[in-house]
This record gives sequence, structure tokens and C-alpha cells, in this order.
Amino acid sequence: MRKTSTRLADGRELIYFDDREPYLSGAATREVPDTRALPARDTVSEIRLDVLTGEYVAIAAHRMNRTYMPPAEENPLAPSRPGEPPTEIPAADYDVVVFENRFPTFSGGNGRCEVVCFTSDPTGSFATLSERRARTVIEAWADRTAELSALPATRQVVPFENRGEEIGVTLTHPHGQIYAYPYLPPRTQALVRRAREHFEETGRSLLADVLAAEREAGERMVLGGQAWSAYVPRAAKWPLEVHLAPHRDVPDLTALTDAERAELAVLYLELLRRVDRFFPGVARTPYIAAWHQAPVGADRELGRLHLQLFSLMRAPGRMKFLAGSESAMGAWINDTTPELIARRLRAVAS
Repeated sequence: MRKTSTRLADGRELIYFDDREPYLSGAATREVPDTRALPARDTVSEIRLDVLTGEYVAIAAHRMNRTYMPPAEENPLAPSRPGEPPTEIPAADYDVVVFENRFPTFSGGNGRCEVVCFTSDPTGSFATLSERRARTVIEAWADRTAELSALPATRQVVPFENRGEEIGVTLTHPHGQIYAYPYLPPRTQALVRRAREHFEETGRSLLADVLAAEREAGERMVLGGQAWSAYVPRAAKWPLEVHLAPHRDVPDLTALTDAERAELAVLYLELLRRVDRFFPGVARTPYIAAWHQAPVGADRELGRLHLQLFSLMRAPGRMKFLAGSESAMGAWINDTTPELIARRLRAVAS
């Protein structure tokens, strides 16, 4: 993989991650300028504390008018090709690209938000990537995790993907995002608290013990390899939920070995293909996939890398909407069982 960093017309950083020639060897370089006349960035956001819950809320009013479901000919994540309007990516083709979000949740030094384009093909998906391209995305995630973790305000780096109009995706081009949070999100705060309690009681890692228990029980296991295992959590909240975790104690993607990254590319693609076959008659299952990584700084030793993937779909054409009990009170109800979810994910193996 070859990394090339440049700037867009309004000063935002854009990074190419190439895995094909002539760019991989450096025989050709990424020197295509962004010729758009972009307005100056006006993306000031702030972080406010909800004193009733102790949770932070990002106030980012500039996101109200962000791009929403543009026609195919105005796809901002497509390459900039001759005869077509220029896009966010100046090059006429690309492998993987990361750039600063034009409509970020965090700005002004309070965190950072980046977009990750998995492929230049607007009709593809992560599940249709080759193993080589999936590995390039993993390398990009690891690279950005290292860079963003070094920013003074960062407390946690989270790469994630939202897929499907059903869950509110506003751009259909295959892509994800990376958030460098300036605070620990509520789920991480809860996980850190529970991990600390578990360590004080047992001297062991909570997430490592959960993985070991699931591998031993086997009932909710989905797939496994030499370095990774996927399982449905015992108290899954969603109609389709699965976690993917390394066998070794690893804080984040940056700490993975070459062998662990190689196997991840294979197993993650297999997992995504099973997710797409989960619901009969549904070609592409809508989902959210988020990489939970250890906090940066304090409490880092209590975190452990793992993926949480879930879908809001509960049946073909039917979504799980969070109504009163869940939205207002945070009291979850699952309409299926984790054991049935795991059984289905095993049944649709390649």
C-alpha cells in the first residue's frame, strides 16, 4: 500500500491509499489539484454537557443542510472524470481515499471527522471488495487511528460504516467514516466502568473473558479463525447483531500484526456476506458496523478492540423502530433471541 496526502481547495486533508500500479510503486504520483471554487469553511461546532445524564451532545448547526441523496451524476464521492462535475476526489480513479468531512460533527479543534471511500465503484459495497482491497481499507483504518490518536483533543477513535437508506444513509456510494471523539461516548464510558469493576474483582479483562466464554460455550459462535472469532452477544439488543474480536488482547487496529490484518480481511468479508444473506429476499441488509477501540490516554488498559455490527431490520421490509421504552427510557427489547441469530448466521455460510 502507498499513502499520498494532499489538500482540497478549502484546505481539508485528502489521503490516497493505493494498492494498484502505477501508484503502488511510485511510478506515477497523485498530483491532481482540486480546481473547485469552494467557499471558506464555516463549521464551528461545540460540545455541551447534558447535566441530567452526564452525556455530551455535539452542537453542529452547519450539518442541517448537508448533502442528501444526490442524483448519480452528482455523486460527491465518485472520482472526478473529464466532462463531469468535479467531486470531493480530484483524481480520475482511486483505490481507497480518506478525507476530512465537509460537514463534520466535530470541528475547531474539538475532535475530527473523516470520510473513508472503500472503492471508486458507486454500485459496490464492502462485501463485494476483493480481499486485497479490504486489506487496504484495514490499513487505512489503522493509519488514521494512529494519526488521530495523536491529536491533543482525542479520547477515542472509532471507524464505522452506515449502510442502507433504511437507517438514514444520505450517500449511497460505499463509504464509512472515522470519528476522533474529544470525549468518551456513553457506550465506552459504560464499558470502561464495567471493565474496571471486573478487573478489580478478577484481575482479568472483561472483554477477553466474554470472548473466551463464548468460544467455550459455542452456542452463539458464528465463525472463527486462527486470530479472530465472531459471536452474537448473549444480551444482543438488535434483531441482527454480531461482534468480531481478536483472540489476542489488542487496544486498537494499529496494534494488529500483519497476520491478524490479513485474516481480518478474509473473515470480515465472509461475515458481511452472511449478513447480506440473513434475510430471505433481501439483497443488501442495512447495517451499522463500528470498531470499538481502547480510549486514548486514561483508561486505555480497560479497552479492547472489537467490532459491533447490527441491523435495524427485523424482517424483510420491516424495521425495528425505537419507540417509548427504548427511545425514552433506554430499556431495550429484542424480538428474537441471540441463539437464533447465531444459528441463522451459521446457516448462511459461504
